[in-house]
Amino acid sequence: MSDSIHTPHKPHAGHDHDHDHGHEEKHDPAASCCSSSAAPSVIKLSAEATAGARVSSFRIEAMDCPTEQTLIQNKLGKLAGVKQLEFNLINRVLGVTHDLPTTEPIVAAIKSLGMQADPLESDTDTAPAPVAKKHWWPLAVSGVGALAAEVLHFTDAAPTWVIALVALVSIFSGGLTTYKKGWIALKNLNLNINALMSIAVTGAVLIGQWPEAAMVMFLFTVAELIEAKSLDRARNAISGLMQMAPDKATVQQADGTWQEREVKDVELGAIVRVKPGERIGLDGEIVAGNSTIDQAPITGESLPIEKTVGDKVFAGTINQAGALEYRVTAAANNSTLARIINAVEQAQGARAPTQRFVDSFAKIYTPVVFLLALAVAVIPPLLMGGVWFDWVYRALVLLVVACPCALVISTPVTIVSGLAAAARKGILVKGGVYLESGHKLDFLALDKTGTITHGKPVLTDYLPLDPVYAESAHLLAASLASRSDHPVSLAVANAAVDKNLSLRAVDNFTALTGRGVRGEIEGKVYHLGNHRLIEELGLCSPALEEKLFALEQQGKTVILLIDSVGPLALFAVADTVKESSREAIRELHELGVKTLMLTGDNPHTANAIAAQVGIDEAQGNLLPEDKLKAIEALYAKGHNVGMVGDGINDAPALARAEIGFAMAAAGTDTAIETADVALMDDDLRKIPAFIRLSRSTSSILKQNIALALVIKAIFLTVTFLGLATMWMAVFADMGVSLLVVFNGLRLLRK
Repeated sequence: MSDSIHTPHKPHAGHDHDHDHGHEEKHDPAASCCSSSAAPSVIKLSAEATAGARVSSFRIEAMDCPTEQTLIQNKLGKLAGVKQLEFNLINRVLGVTHDLPTTEPIVAAIKSLGMQADPLESDTDTAPAPVAKKHWWPLAVSGVGALAAEVLHFTDAAPTWVIALVALVSIFSGGLTTYKKGWIALKNLNLNINALMSIAVTGAVLIGQWPEAAMVMFLFTVAELIEAKSLDRARNAISGLMQMAPDKATVQQADGTWQEREVKDVELGAIVRVKPGERIGLDGEIVAGNSTIDQAPITGESLPIEKTVGDKVFAGTINQAGALEYRVTAAANNSTLARIINAVEQAQGARAPTQRFVDSFAKIYTPVVFLLALAVAVIPPLLMGGVWFDWVYRALVLLVVACPCALVISTPVTIVSGLAAAARKGILVKGGVYLESGHKLDFLALDKTGTITHGKPVLTDYLPLDPVYAESAHLLAASLASRSDHPVSLAVANAAVDKNLSLRAVDNFTALTGRGVRGEIEGKVYHLGNHRLIEELGLCSPALEEKLFALEQQGKTVILLIDSVGPLALFAVADTVKESSREAIRELHELGVKTLMLTGDNPHTANAIAAQVGIDEAQGNLLPEDKLKAIEALYAKGHNVGMVGDGINDAPALARAEIGFAMAAAGTDTAIETADVALMDDDLRKIPAFIRLSRSTSSILKQNIALALVIKAIFLTVTFLGLATMWMAVFADMGVSLLVVFNGLRLLRK
């Protein structure tokens, strides 16, 4: 199952292969603060061809944010033979494309950064590993020491050297990790949060602020711990998807017996048995039994679905009622659930516009703040007669207050939470850019067949025209229709089967392209065809024209059964509208989104269907290129346009739209791979749900950025006035960071 979490270029340890780098992006990740997805996953370090290079994968437990990624990227970028790096921060896995004889130089380089790189032996090792449990007592000692130093200082109950000793015990018991990371960052000229905090605490010690230095380090360590736990919640919302599928399945052996096996070892075509109440381990097709399946993990649907022989089942779904046997149609690493996980993890690497802006801002902001703090410490005492102690202290406070941690962390945690919330609803969003931009949509274009309608025409009207054939016309028409694979013919034939009519043998059957069919039944020739056929046979009349026109105005397709004398019966077929489509269109209108239906059907049918569901405008007789032109026309009028289709036939329009939505993507490889947003079932109501989630995401992003900037501005002002203390600065910085993290996590409840 672990293979399913790889990105498209995810490296496989121990395998030599080439990569297609056609769509790689190279970005500089933000140099401060942590997030599970603030940086791109693929970094190409060399322009040389990677042919012949091999890929090695490593688990690095200390690598879970761009702070570590930046250090690793800078270090390995200088190592000869390293061509490309692929970061999977979710699972703490690094893939290195290289042509080195061994991986020892890579391991050594990472070790020099204070991190351990464990080579992975196989693809299956890339699943998230349990994080080693940390001891709590050092933090407890740090807290007690910091509090004791403060009390001793305020009560004047001990000499300075005792207070200094207690403070140092507190600093090093709780902040040794911060110092190690800070020193490594400074050696690599990387001003991240650990470097800034190490400088601030060391500065406080040098100017004799022992209690404050201890309290600052303790508060920072606690805040880092809380922040890490909060980020893990967002991370686990994604990786938890993997736990939906069981590790084992009951598989039929060659001798007919049943044996429990690991799902990753089950081959295609194997027969698997699943009992009531069990989770289905692999994608497949039912070969025996019937049951109801809870497909919520895949489609987000709350109601179970009836399944029987021939129906698809998906890994991770729950068999509720009867025992089933199914034939495996996809390996564990290529199941629908695996592709969902893969797509969501890719989406975290595709940074949203706000995130890109914030990361770029932080990259410039951090060194500027450091230089400003240096100026505050030096210029007033040298040029303005200021007291060195006071201005150095203010500079240290400024370093802590101005750290852009809250600003940088606010966007990725919000985006990850939004992506996870969407996935739970059965909405697969292919990138933060789409989640963020969805709130701007004001026009939605929709395909008709399979999107608004069920895509399966049914017989809606049967009108005998000759009393002699009142009883037998449907039987004769169905006998002819059963020989054709046209959807309209199938609707007539299926209606006869539902009535248990025994079909007649048809001789000399001929398909008449674009018109209908002809055949002999019991020696007599009959035609079953459309309006054009009856015109060509010269058997039309004004009265019949009127009947045909009335039905066509209702959006129905009309065919007639004809003998050599004239029409015997009339049949009307229509593609029925989904009830959910009406609700979806109503919800879209409530959100202020206008709708346009684009279809290849005739304009009568298009207008009739549009009227039934409340769509604002409809266009018929459209080819794929015509749909593209319709999207272009909406853009020309200044609209932000989304397009809904099946992900294949509507490809040009889907690609041109601001966001392309693919319907019923469950089990459809193409839709999952090509759509910007894939709706895992055929429920159109997921689009207004997506727009509402996008609006919430956009709102929270703005709230977080405003919150971070405003509080920073307030505390910077207080700092320049000399009213802020260092522990207040920690509360200002880490407090805001936690606030924006918790605000972003609210999306998980959406």
